[in-house]
Amino acid sequence: MNYPHPIIAREGWPFLAIAVIVAVLVTLFAGWWSLPFWLAALFVLQFFRDPGRPIPQEPHAVLSPADGRIVVVGKARDPYLDRDALKISVFMNVFNVHSNRSPVDGEIRNAWYHPGGFLNAALDKASLENERNALQIETAGGVQVTCVQVAGLIARRILCYVKPGDRLTRGQRYGFIRFGSRVDLYLPPDARPLARVGDKVSATSTVLAELPPR
Repeated sequence: MNYPHPIIAREGWPFLAIAVIVAVLVTLFAGWWSLPFWLAALFVLQFFRDPGRPIPQEPHAVLSPADGRIVVVGKARDPYLDRDALKISVFMNVFNVHSNRSPVDGEIRNAWYHPGGFLNAALDKASLENERNALQIETAGGVQVTCVQVAGLIARRILCYVKPGDRLTRGQRYGFIRFGSRVDLYLPPDARPLARVGDKVSATSTVLAELPPR
């Protein structure tokens, strides 16, 4: 499941090809009137960019699973493992990279998919009401991390390429959400948060929290 990060996400290739072909055809027949179509192609290009990132190696680090802005840091109830937890949520707007990366090294123990609505992903109730896909990842030390992809107001497709039994390494690409969304992390309640609400974070390279040693 390792991904070579070819600058443009594989999910975007069909969209980019269509956008460029349409822009070229409109240019041939309408000249400068094609400018909006080229701007649309540029938007598709920036939305599906997928750069490689440096991977911090601190043993207890929890890496950001997505690019975006921190909208939640605080105590919450993990609805998937039915436990008290530290919740950290990253909101992605349409200008962020939408590739999702594993926050920790570990094995996927469970996966849950829930259909739902498409509220603004910046709202906290989106965690429980929107379409979402959750993974339970168990580290080598037995720490449980729940990572949840949440669809947003414009997002209509959650892509997840892993299943229970698969192993993930920190920073490994495991999914993608199209056109604006959110990722929630539920960590043990004694994890130490390093991110604050309002922080801008980058997938893989930003450390969001430290897990308690086991």
